[in-house]
Amino acid sequence: MVESSGAQAQAEIGVIGGSGFYSFLDDVTEVTIDTPYGVPSDSLFIGEVAGRRVAFLPRHGRKHHLPPHRINYRANLWALASVGARQILGPCAVGGLRAQYGPGTLLVPDQLVDRTKGRVQTYFDGEARADGQVPNVVHVTFADPYCPVGRKAAVSTAKQSGWEAVDGGTLVVVEGPRFSTRAESLWHAAQGWSVVGMTGHPEAVLARELGLCYTSLTLVTDLDAGADTGEGVSHEEVLEVFAANVGRMRDVLFDVVAALPDNGGRDCLCVNPLGGQEPGITLP
Repeated sequence: MVESSGAQAQAEIGVIGGSGFYSFLDDVTEVTIDTPYGVPSDSLFIGEVAGRRVAFLPRHGRKHHLPPHRINYRANLWALASVGARQILGPCAVGGLRAQYGPGTLLVPDQLVDRTKGRVQTYFDGEARADGQVPNVVHVTFADPYCPVGRKAAVSTAKQSGWEAVDGGTLVVVEGPRFSTRAESLWHAAQGWSVVGMTGHPEAVLARELGLCYTSLTLVTDLDAGADTGEGVSHEEVLEVFAANVGRMRDVLFDVVAALPDNGGRDCLCVNPLGGQEPGITLP
């Protein structure tokens, strides 16, 4: 593995996930990046997949030392954008809120509900940064939080691989790191939501503010407490199911990478989120 402290290594696509998605690739360049928002969760690991340059970022750090509420989401998305990534894939482990969404289900959500509490979720907060730039207050449209092109690519490639994905659904994001109580889980299910996780927000909205296409691929590792009559989900159970499925999740991700359009040909709703509003800061 080649190490670099510069941003000269470029990538078209970003993947926010664990080391299992890049560790076997040849000619991986490790790039350390600082941002106006501090350091990201880890270095970027840039390699080639299906002829595309891809930057992989371990969401929780390579040693999984960052809990969901302590991830520097702003630095993570900024770092990926700074090396040229304009399309982001965000695989994550989730709990199923319906009995039919049991362990091993792949669901590609089209909606998101934010139930986090203390996470910074915008670049446009009007507060001066350490470099002296002051962002304006900007409001972005977020009615449809995920890229429709990326979603279509994810659903179709998963089907072609023999892993039929659930096309659409609502991901509710909770603060963590604890799992839901049974009452919370029942409430989430009663709202008609599909799966529950801890990291899908504010990733999606920060990507939108930067004009990046963001696609979430959720792997159900357990039935959440309210959808299960047992003792409730355990960390060991999550790790076991994720480990059993990480290989085919990686294969699907790489197939999606190959199916995504060239960055220059993007014409989806993600491309111009500011709609003429002046950001007040230089975006990557």
